[in-house]
Amino acid sequence: MQSNREINELSEERGPAESSVGTTELEIGGRILQIETGRLARRADGAALVRYGDTIVLATAVMSKKAREGVDYFPLLIDYEEKMYAVGKIPGSRWIRREGRPSERATVTARIIDRPLRPLFPDGMRNEVQVVVTVLSADAENTPDIPGLIAASAALRLAGVPVTDTLGAVRIGRSDGQFILNPTYAQVDEGGVDIIVAGTRSGVNMIEVSANEISEEEVVEACKVAHEHITQLVSLIDNFASAYGKPTREYITVLPSQDMKRLVEEKSGAAIDEALHIDGREQREDALEVIWNELREGLLVEFSEQPQEIDLAIDVLVKKTLRRMIVKEGRRSDGRPLTQLRRLDCQVGLLPRAHGSGLFARGGTQVLTVATLGTVGEKKLLEGIGEEESKRFMHQYNFPPFSTGEIAFMRGPRRREIGHGALAERALAPMIPGEEEFPYTIRLVSEALESNGSTSMASVCGGTLALMDAGVPITAPVAGIAMGLVREDGQHLVLTDIAGVEDAYGDMDFKVAGTEKGITAVQLDLKIEGIPIEVIAETLQRARETRLLILDAIKQAIDKPRENLSPYAPRILFFQLDPSKIGSVIGPGGKMIKSITAETGATIDIDDDGKVFVGSVDEEMARLALKRIQDIVAEVEVGAVYTGKVMRVIEIGAFVEVIPGREGMIHIRDISWDHVNRVEDVLNVGDEVMVKVTEVDERGRINLSRKALLPHSGRSEGPRGPRESNREGERRPPREDFYLRDKRRPRS
Repeated sequence: MQSNREINELSEERGPAESSVGTTELEIGGRILQIETGRLARRADGAALVRYGDTIVLATAVMSKKAREGVDYFPLLIDYEEKMYAVGKIPGSRWIRREGRPSERATVTARIIDRPLRPLFPDGMRNEVQVVVTVLSADAENTPDIPGLIAASAALRLAGVPVTDTLGAVRIGRSDGQFILNPTYAQVDEGGVDIIVAGTRSGVNMIEVSANEISEEEVVEACKVAHEHITQLVSLIDNFASAYGKPTREYITVLPSQDMKRLVEEKSGAAIDEALHIDGREQREDALEVIWNELREGLLVEFSEQPQEIDLAIDVLVKKTLRRMIVKEGRRSDGRPLTQLRRLDCQVGLLPRAHGSGLFARGGTQVLTVATLGTVGEKKLLEGIGEEESKRFMHQYNFPPFSTGEIAFMRGPRRREIGHGALAERALAPMIPGEEEFPYTIRLVSEALESNGSTSMASVCGGTLALMDAGVPITAPVAGIAMGLVREDGQHLVLTDIAGVEDAYGDMDFKVAGTEKGITAVQLDLKIEGIPIEVIAETLQRARETRLLILDAIKQAIDKPRENLSPYAPRILFFQLDPSKIGSVIGPGGKMIKSITAETGATIDIDDDGKVFVGSVDEEMARLALKRIQDIVAEVEVGAVYTGKVMRVIEIGAFVEVIPGREGMIHIRDISWDHVNRVEDVLNVGDEVMVKVTEVDERGRINLSRKALLPHSGRSEGPRGPRESNREGERRPPREDFYLRDKRRPRS
């Protein structure tokens, strides 16, 4: 235990700036956004607690004092932590009651925070920086990703980390045709539009769109609305950091010297320029590799202790030459003009046993997407702080190392693969039919077989092909394209359908997916601090023109979803059940539903609202299972005739199962027109008998008659007396006559 003296010394070590608590706030979207520092996580270089409604997010930033050795990239790590206590849940299985690996949603959110922050760090910086964003409280209205972005930006500024600008972010939704700021979960669902925009004072540097066929003009308008509020957030964070933040810290960069860059250009500038003008991709890459290796080996003789600087200088020269070729000549590395789309190839039905498959190729990018249809019970269950508990449409993306001709360990999906899979899923999801129309769980898996620019958008196209090949009645085909940008000397040159080298050495990767009518998904990544709204508008328009060309190619391969499912896909039948009868279908201890499953081999899934889904690869068995369920819950109708089985015999009658699980009673007097002395003389357990329902009383008890279906014998049944009518119009002796007659006649 620390003494008071030790506690006081610790407080003195922190100093007044670190130990003081500061807050600031801004009204945005009709609610107060509050930023606080100095109370929590004081050992971090910078910490910001952001509250929006009852959603509270803590972001911390820590920067190393030394450069990380042996890396040729900026070592930035963004972690997004969803804590289940934030929504009052205990996580995990019965054996591991704690958070494990991040959920898919948490991984995607970490990427959303990472992508707009990364361009704001100085070129060549090698100090490690880690930002940890932790969701401490999550209400059912305000999403934690926007507060997380704002908190991360504030934490970096408070820590004195050398970012070149301050980041702000907002979410845009739509209500009654108007854009709204930071919509709630419910408003996002109702409006069908979910747009995240991040940026600096100078422009937008990240966009995420999920929508149901929104127009390009609406996306541009949403970005304008968003940027007005982003500038307010930037000012708020700047002022807050000025009051409570640390001075900007020194950092270490690894960049080639001017002398090294000049030397490399003198030795190989002309050769690199010539190699980049080779049209064939493989020949171009081989030529560049030869030049690179020869130049490196030659310079290492003189600069043996500077191998990393040599590689960086060569890389700078290749980038400079490629960009100059685009700007000065209007020519790209593969010889295309700026607006040209590469050659397309679309095929379906490649895999005979798969439920659906599609192969999409665009230039040197090739993706195979496979569709699998499952029962409703195969939905993916979600454990997280969001409202969704399951999802029936999944898209997963794999990027094996051979797709780029490389060797690497394959140990499960990485952040990039999860992010690309989620992007394609968002693009296709609005076109997936509802559960009532198509009661299947749908899984798409995209395998990137060759990569030379935007396999994620190729996955969207391959997904459309696979879905239609599987017979999924999608609303409309979806296609995607990636657009690039080169900004030089005040010019912004937009590139259509970027190749891998243009992605690596360009300034933008702008992915746009949608149908003929509009956009379903957008993802903008920049390597510069921001771009003007005008460039966004131009890019979206060019992307639309290209998207329509791709959709035409898809339609040539398959113009509509197949009418019949694969013979290997399950046949699923849907039936709406009165929820009060679910127990009858399940039976005591699941006895009834187990017996149906055992008899037919079908899978049966019943939702709490009474939706019943019956699935089997054998359609006849699926229909038989459905009939069994319908028989169980069918209402017994007065006057209807049933063939039932005698289940029990008692002295005064027999109980007959008229429909599964429902029994009625034939009184001994209603077995035959002739007198029946003992029930067993006519009916025994196991006999099948045709009966007519004569009454269902107020307690649900069913009265049956066998004799009502038999011809009248004409013989007297006993002393005649007053007659009474039953419910069906039969003439029946009064109960007193029956009693007297039965007593008079001796038993046999």
